[in-house]
Parts: sequence; structure tokens; C-alpha cells
Amino acid sequence: MAPRTLYLIVTGSWFLAFGMQSVTFAWLVTIVLREPAELVGWAQTALLLPGMLLILVAGALADRLGPDRQALWAQTFAGLTPWLLIVAIQAGWLSYPVMVLYAVLMGCAQAFVTPARDGLLNHVAGDQVQRTVLLTSFCQFGGQILGYGLAAFADTVGASAVMLMQSLFLFIGVAAYIYIRKMGVVAPHPGSEHSVMKDVVQGAKTIATSNIMRMVVVQNVAMALFFMGSFIVGFPLVVREVFDGSSSDLGLLNAFNSAGLVLTIVVMLRVGYVQRPGRALITFQALGAVVLFLAGSVDEFWAFCALVFAWGLCGGVAMPMSRTLMQELAPPEQRSRVMSFYAFSFMGAGPLGTLFCGYLSELLGPQQAIQISGACMLVVSFAIALMSKLWQTEFIPSAPSEEAA
Repeated sequence: MAPRTLYLIVTGSWFLAFGMQSVTFAWLVTIVLREPAELVGWAQTALLLPGMLLILVAGALADRLGPDRQALWAQTFAGLTPWLLIVAIQAGWLSYPVMVLYAVLMGCAQAFVTPARDGLLNHVAGDQVQRTVLLTSFCQFGGQILGYGLAAFADTVGASAVMLMQSLFLFIGVAAYIYIRKMGVVAPHPGSEHSVMKDVVQGAKTIATSNIMRMVVVQNVAMALFFMGSFIVGFPLVVREVFDGSSSDLGLLNAFNSAGLVLTIVVMLRVGYVQRPGRALITFQALGAVVLFLAGSVDEFWAFCALVFAWGLCGGVAMPMSRTLMQELAPPEQRSRVMSFYAFSFMGAGPLGTLFCGYLSELLGPQQAIQISGACMLVVSFAIALMSKLWQTEFIPSAPSEEAA
């Protein structure tokens, strides 16, 4: 099996598991435990906070240890973590503190897996980075759809069964990492003469001196503040408070979002190389902001789902384009570090986004919080278009290699 195929299996299994988690975790905290909006925001923050604290160091370590090695042990830890909730549910110990502990442990695993997996992409992509990014995004969002669909049965089969499946899929990814390591895709790293913190600072300087990468990071922060907060805090609260929904409704809503993402990526794979990824990124982030604002204005669940699907269509362009820009411009010897800053800009700002949406929902209501988030993201998109070189960025595609094709 080709290394790129194994990499796609790794990506699909990870995001299938986390699609299941996103629905089950929100369902347990929001609907089963009936926690208020403020505590829902804090619980989701606990999932993201380790990324803010650890991911930059994790990226530097991945460049030292090898991204395949670090991803292997971190995903193994992630595969064991769902057993905490399985045991708690079966023993009748499920509570808000247990949910927060689970969130912190899984957030730590994600902090070490993410930059390592991203740093591994170029080793399996050859000269087809953008296409591999699109295929990876397809597996990511396709896996999420399957995960959302499986988690939607949590009401029927119980959360323990869903968490058991989550653990199984994570260990499928572990097996794929083992095969990638056996193939020797990543050459042994000679090590670094500097401390880990100096490596982190070097990665920060690389991004700071690049106008394009710097602006990608800025838009990623804005997306975490306004889009992520709306998705993982605002949407579940709207389902609960406006539509009186269940885990099935949460799963359906998330599936509509991922379906939009996947549909766009399939079209982009058919269209071919996007020479102006920065322009595509800004345009579809702005369109997504408008759609998000409209989603906060509807009173029918079917209309809400339709707008969330349209929001996914926009994200299907924006997210792969931002990742392509960073993968193309990152120096090979700093790739995991650069990608850790890319992930940090999203995961690190994520806790602020969840708290922002949680408190705003408590103060004004979840629909109004979603509308304000959409308006803020639209302003940021226009500012980036006017103040950076991102709009003019152009890449010339390289000829496809026989292996990549």
C-alpha cells in the first residue's frame, strides 16, 4: 500500500473518531447533564486549551523526533482515552468534572498528533502538495460525516458504544502509522543543536517574516474566534434552546456541514490546481461569514440545516487553501514547526472563541451570538484583503509525478 494511501487512512480514521466525539461530547454536556451555556463553553474550552499550551512545543519535538514517530505514540494515547468515559458511564460516575478531565486528556493527545501529522504530509505528497491537501481534506470531512452519523445513534445504543467505536477507529490509525514507519518514508533526523524553545522561536520568525504566512495565521485566529466558537458552542445551544433537539439533531446538523465541505472538495479535485489560493481563501471566508449571519436569523430547523450546509460549501474552499499556502511555503526542515503555528493559530485561539460564544449566548442568546460572529468575520476578511499580499498570491503547479498521479 502506498504511503499516501496509508496517510489518508490515518487522516480518515482520526477525524471519523473525532466526528463521533464532537457529537457525543456536546450531547453529554449539553443535553444529558443539562449544563448551562457558560459551562458548555468551558467544557469545550477544556478540549482546546491543551492545544494552546502544548502544540508549539509539540511541533518542535516532531521536527526532532520525526513526525511519524510522534504521531504514532500520541494517537495510541488518544485511542486509550475514551475508556475513561466508558468506565465512568458504566459505573454511574458520569459528571461534569469527569467530562472536563476527558477533554483535557484528549486535547493533549490532539496537541501532539496534529503538527506531527501535518509535518508528515509533504513526505508522502511528493510534488503534489495541493492535491494531497485536498484528498486529506476529503478524508477529514468524509470521516467526520461518518462519525456524525454513527454518533447520532447515541440516544439508541448509548454513549459507551459510541466511545468504544471511537477508540477502535483511532487504533486503526495507529496501525497505519506503524506501516508508514516501516516504509521509512521519513529519513532519520540528525537532531538539533538548539534547545526546543529556540526551535519554536525559529519557527515563529519564519512565519513573522513572511507576509503571506503571517496573514494566513491571522485569518486562522479569526476563524477560531468567530467560526469555531459558533460551531461547537453556538450550534448545540441553538439546537437545544431554539429547536428543542436531541443527539440525532446534532449529528444531522454536523453531517450537513461536513457534506457541504466534502462536496466542494470533490468539485475542486475535478477542477484541478487553484493558482490563486489566497484569493479563494479570502472570498470564501467572506461568503461563509454572510451565511453564518443568516443562519442566526432563521426559526425553522430545516432552514438552519440548509444554511449550515452552505456554510460548509464555503469552508470546503477556504480550509484547504489556507493549509496549502502553509504547506507550500514552509521550509522542509521546519515543516512541523510551521504547521504547529498554523494549528496553534486555530486551536490556540479556539478556547477564546468558545468562551466568547458561550458568554455572548448567555447574555444575548445563541442566535444573536452567531450573527455577531458572522459580522466580525466579514470585517476581518475585508481587512486582510486590503492589508496583505494574500489576494495577489499565485502558485504555478508542478508537473505531476507518476507516483502522485
